[in-house]
Amino acid sequence: MQIAILPEISAVFVLVFARVGTMVMLMPGIGERFVFSRARLSLAFFIALMLAPMVRPLLRVPSDMPGVVGLLASEVLIGLVIGLCSRFVMACLQSAGAIVAQTMGLGFATTIDPTGGQQNPSVGNLLTMLGITLILTTDLHHVAIVAVHESYRLLPPGGLPDIGDVMTLAVRAAAQGFALAVQISAPFIVFGLLFNLGLGVLARMMPQLQVFFLAVPASIFGGMVVLAAVLGVMMSVFLNDLGVFLRQFTGN
Repeated sequence: MQIAILPEISAVFVLVFARVGTMVMLMPGIGERFVFSRARLSLAFFIALMLAPMVRPLLRVPSDMPGVVGLLASEVLIGLVIGLCSRFVMACLQSAGAIVAQTMGLGFATTIDPTGGQQNPSVGNLLTMLGITLILTTDLHHVAIVAVHESYRLLPPGGLPDIGDVMTLAVRAAAQGFALAVQISAPFIVFGLLFNLGLGVLARMMPQLQVFFLAVPASIFGGMVVLAAVLGVMMSVFLNDLGVFLRQFTGN
């Protein structure tokens, strides 16, 4: 190996690491806040090390410094767009958890979300942690790693991505995340509607009955029963939709 090509190899690796590192930091399952930063950086380093020889023919390193900085910024932006879009889909679990908690009467029960460091409903934190565990258990994070490689085919380096395509992808990811949240929490929406309708009829038939003291325990108990019955289906729908979203970057 000639010493003269070492700066070019180093520049190629830095450009690959810029995109890969950004995507790994936001990757579902691996890019969570409670995962050690050194572990994520190490994973990004080795993925970039493996991808650099394959990506090198696609990268044309500019000879001037402003061109290199511009190419580096575009690589970071591409990784940020894909990573944030996957985060939009992952956020459906917290949204579904908020709907479930309000339906059950547990909206006031909040804990610190280990993935975001903010206070969220405990049911949402439960669904999020369960979803992350299932992502790693079912090897869905392998699909995300393949998406990192295939991103060079869909969004080749060399310039800023088209703003129209970026906005389309972001809107589609946000819409899919919201729709998935409603789909996951649909049994609880139906339960809450029927439960409150029944309480209204009961209050009209027995005005002297203390509906509030009867409704809160019954709502929590009924919600827990529904959660135990449909939790497996909820997680199955989430994993299927997340897998479909990630596989669109792999071409499958």
